[in-house]
Amino acid sequence: MSRVVGIGGVFIKAKDPQALRAWYRDYLEMDIEEWGGMVFFWNSKDGPGEGGTTTWSIFDESTEYFGQSPSRCMINFIVNDLDTVLNALRNEGCDVDQKIEESEYGRFGWVMDPEDNRVELWEPPDRNP
Repeated sequence: MSRVVGIGGVFIKAKDPQALRAWYRDYLEMDIEEWGGMVFFWNSKDGPGEGGTTTWSIFDESTEYFGQSPSRCMINFIVNDLDTVLNALRNEGCDVDQKIEESEYGRFGWVMDPEDNRVELWEPPDRNP
């Protein structure tokens, strides 16, 4: 079984979030919502769950959501079992954040890749009952 089963989101840091959102809206005709991003709805039932989505969002450059990563972009990958994946990564010597966030959107954990990019791992709600 694959650890990662899809892309849940793409997040970008911006020096001027409003201007960057406007560029994507004006030039790529993306429907940017009030909260600062948009949601892409999957056209295929072959994705990791019927009716799934991928979120795209721009954050202010001062956000702490990217942790200590110097990277300006963070990818959110969908996983079926967050605890199993995080434990495996720890056992393999990866730099795994001890924090796990739980909300109505599911469970989130993080790991740093070898080039200091923060990678978000997301177990959507009801993924592993």
